[in-house]
Amino acid sequence: MEARARYRTPLANPHGLITGARFLARVPGFIRDRFTLEQARAVQADHLRRRETRFLEFLKRAVFDSHESVLLRLFRHAGISHPDVEELVAQYGLEGALKTLFHNGIYVAVDEFKGRKPLVRGSLRLDITPPSLRNPLAAFHVAARSGGSRSAAAPFLIDLEYIRACAIAFAIYLDAHGGSDWDKATWETPGAGSRFRLLKCCCFGRRPVAWFTQVDPSAAGLDPVFRWSDRALRWGGLLGGVRVPRPVLASPEEPLAVARWMRGVLDNRKVPHLMSFSSSIVRLATAALDADIDLTGAYATVMGEPTTQTRLDTIRKCGLNALPRYGSIEAGPIGYACRNADAADDVHVVRDLQAVITAGSHGTALGMPKNALLLTALHAAAPFTMINFSMGDQADLIERQCRCPMERLGWGPHLLNIRSYEKLTAGGVTFDDAMITGLLEEVLPQRFGGNPTDYQLVEQESIRGEPALVLRVHPRVGPVSVTEIKRELLAGLGGGPAVNQLMVHGLQNAVEIRVERSVPLTTRSSKILHLHVNPAS
Repeated sequence: MEARARYRTPLANPHGLITGARFLARVPGFIRDRFTLEQARAVQADHLRRRETRFLEFLKRAVFDSHESVLLRLFRHAGISHPDVEELVAQYGLEGALKTLFHNGIYVAVDEFKGRKPLVRGSLRLDITPPSLRNPLAAFHVAARSGGSRSAAAPFLIDLEYIRACAIAFAIYLDAHGGSDWDKATWETPGAGSRFRLLKCCCFGRRPVAWFTQVDPSAAGLDPVFRWSDRALRWGGLLGGVRVPRPVLASPEEPLAVARWMRGVLDNRKVPHLMSFSSSIVRLATAALDADIDLTGAYATVMGEPTTQTRLDTIRKCGLNALPRYGSIEAGPIGYACRNADAADDVHVVRDLQAVITAGSHGTALGMPKNALLLTALHAAAPFTMINFSMGDQADLIERQCRCPMERLGWGPHLLNIRSYEKLTAGGVTFDDAMITGLLEEVLPQRFGGNPTDYQLVEQESIRGEPALVLRVHPRVGPVSVTEIKRELLAGLGGGPAVNQLMVHGLQNAVEIRVERSVPLTTRSSKILHLHVNPAS
């Protein structure tokens, strides 16, 4: 199921008529072309068996045969040819070769990928953006945006062939947890993520049976693209002979519609499976407990935020089983929950789609933590040509014998203690450091006084695992209106493209936002971080 050469148009106005027409033209056939679990296993086994060969083929076609490739200039500057990479892979294996390439400057840091700073390697200087790193082999079908900042919100589109590859991984993950026949649903904000997951669920097993949305796509102030893209998915499903469920509004503050759906599935002696953000599932579990709704036997794949033990403990009180998933809209699934986990967020690396290494001591000299993750895409239809890309995350990458089905199928390495080292994630919403820095160091001081170190955002977690976002304002700033400063904060976070408006709507629904008059917290080295993660309070 590797991507084939196909007609492509330039990336322009991805939410326009051309993209919509291409989506509607391809989706019916995509939905009709379903696969069985046996076929999924065969494809996965073949991809794992040819893993190194597939990487080398992808590298040649997407980088060395593409004269416009940014990465080609990076390889040429390092004096590394495709035969050199072939020799490295033969000598050290894929991950070993990637580590050697990293030591020779073949990597893209998160700030470089997002376009926040130029890529500099010695005398080489490149100003890059996400579109300039798009995979030239991939087609344009599903519109998406990354991150949530002014610099990170550049549009890109996802190939349906890659969504099918991700669906194969998803089917294998569900089967490893006994979930091949679960009733599947999603509960998140409207947009690319929900469409991506619903399309995956249409490829195998039971069709998606419910679609819950945390924000009304018709809400005042939101771009109409969210409403029309959701309709396009349902229209495409009908043309393909599948009735994709209509989205039902269920905010994180009022999640009982989701809880009652899960209880109804359980009452019919089936197993409900919900995909959503970890903090949203905490809210769901808490509401179910308060309403005396027993969700024992139900499952949820939690994503988009760190999965902590506190959150898992809270979720489990209502009987709900939470399974962590690690991934991103740019890369797709990176890790799925281990069945015999050693930590709250213990996931297996999806080795047929990704190669993962850590930066190690060499990364420290480059400003990265030692356990910063570097991702390499292995599928020819992946959205970006990723070779040692940092998405700003860190984790422990370990090898251990867990004896779970996913290990036996070839997903051996584990990731755990996964955290962002440059982003704030709360309520399933991600804002990067560039946006927060401008807001805290420029916008708020100019509006309310003080200096750039007088404002700080702190992500907290209650003893029940519920998220809170606290804006700390130094007492020396003087009197400020809590209402006005909160309004300014939300206005700053929601500025820029339409996707930011959507994320702020979701943030207000999912996360308690408070203002405290207190001195900003410092690290052990006396640094004042713009974004600070506080222990449970």
